[in-house]
Amino acid sequence: MEINVPLLKQICEMSGAPGYEKRIRDLIIHLVTPLVDEIKTDNLGNVIGVKKSKKNPGAKKVMVASHMDEIGFIVTHIDDKGFVRFHTLGGFDPKTLTAQRVIIHGKKDVVGVMGSKPIHVMTADEKNKLPQTTDFFIDLGMPKEEVEKLISIGDPITRDRELIEMGHCVNCKSIDNRVSVFILIEMLKLLNDPAYDVYATFTVQEEVGLRGANVAAHGINPEFGIALDTTVAYDVPGAKPHEKITELGNGAAIKIMDASTICDYRMVAYMKKTAEKHQIKWQPEILTAGGTDTAGVQRMGKQGAIAGAISIPTRHLHQVIEMANKEDIRNCILLLKACLEDMDSNDWGH
Repeated sequence: MEINVPLLKQICEMSGAPGYEKRIRDLIIHLVTPLVDEIKTDNLGNVIGVKKSKKNPGAKKVMVASHMDEIGFIVTHIDDKGFVRFHTLGGFDPKTLTAQRVIIHGKKDVVGVMGSKPIHVMTADEKNKLPQTTDFFIDLGMPKEEVEKLISIGDPITRDRELIEMGHCVNCKSIDNRVSVFILIEMLKLLNDPAYDVYATFTVQEEVGLRGANVAAHGINPEFGIALDTTVAYDVPGAKPHEKITELGNGAAIKIMDASTICDYRMVAYMKKTAEKHQIKWQPEILTAGGTDTAGVQRMGKQGAIAGAISIPTRHLHQVIEMANKEDIRNCILLLKACLEDMDSNDWGH
């Protein structure tokens, strides 16, 4: 099974900052509608596609959550020269903003560049200081009067970078978490008869606090939950063995915990058993900093859910050069499918 790189490219390159997910949402609705029995969008903007079980119709609900938003920015000020100031939507390492192109989504899409003080005129202290997001501005190459015809305070901003294949990997902005959107869609194409009713949920505003997942889980009230998200692959020069979290090429990552969730030990054991049964390559994941939709799926239903997560090892997270291994992506699709089809055969006793 080869992964559909052109589809992944389309999904990753589509814009969708937190709270401004309409474009990626419209694409998801277009792609998912033929694959499910029902589809709806809730008031917050989450897309929920339901694929019903034939062997256990209406018995239990499994919520599978993948967030559709990407880290981005929002316009806060246009100065007298037409330079744009911004606020971040999601977590950024400021040094990664240097020399990047962005797109401001105003009355039309306008390409700009992240500018900062040239090194030639920096003082010695400035050269040695770590950059802050407030050190940057967006240069659109236009005077204020022209900028204001197209751009307004509150317009969303996304990063501009295309997806390419590199060796055994794909590389792009927004692999986090568009690769999981891709995995959920591709899994739906393969899913024949799930054990229970599957609520394929594409959530909003994860990057600013799991907001979509919280609302969706409250409405769905699932008995079981699986989140899909990227995780740190710190398998690069300088990393100590205990710091790596995951490694590219070592398979789908089965989450044990992250900063917002301790996954249900029953779900962790079930995922491991299912991976072994179907000969799917996997690796364990403990992410000590950073949360995922797993928390909302697990806790926001009326009685909580037996929840866990399948994570996609990714290098260079929250940069425009995020990198994931194509074989790991394939293994995540296969593991998710197997888990949803075998779930009724597992003993879920306490």
